[in-house]
Amino acid sequence: MRGFILSTTLLFALVASIGILSINLVQAVEPDEVLDDPVLEARAREISKEVRCLVCQNEPIDSSNADLAKELRIVVRERLVAGDSDDDVKDYLSSRYGDFVLFRPPFKASTFLLWFGPLLVFAIGVAGIFFFFRGNRARKAATPLSDEEQAKLRQLLSNSADTPNPKKTNPTSSNSKGEAS
Repeated sequence: MRGFILSTTLLFALVASIGILSINLVQAVEPDEVLDDPVLEARAREISKEVRCLVCQNEPIDSSNADLAKELRIVVRERLVAGDSDDDVKDYLSSRYGDFVLFRPPFKASTFLLWFGPLLVFAIGVAGIFFFFRGNRARKAATPLSDEEQAKLRQLLSNSADTPNPKKTNPTSSNSKGEAS
């Protein structure tokens, strides 16, 4: 029985692994979209892998089944057949849909934060942690008492030892209910 459960579990893990690994291999390009020229089709596939599906957002149009992704795949192929270069096609899509449509947007002033934003946030976090721990270390370091402060402390401690503690009760006083003993 134990061997059966183990083998079933391993078989399930194997099937799940194959399924997960094959997700990337699935292409959404339909037969009517494929170009007759294999060189142009290969270029179209490469461009389609670099263009973001605006519906799915983190999926390339090459593997997306959204209607907009299909339209974008067709536009890419039409532009390639018309003689555009790969960069011309990307520029056309970027001008029409914004730099967000490209997985690797061009480096320019408007995309500066997109490129360096994560690095900036990381640097601010490291600086914050550095100053936090540096500040704690400075606060923890105690400065020694001066001779005058030590003398005053001794005097206060000796005075408190001489005076009786007001919280201690006098044994001759009445009990807790207020009755005389």
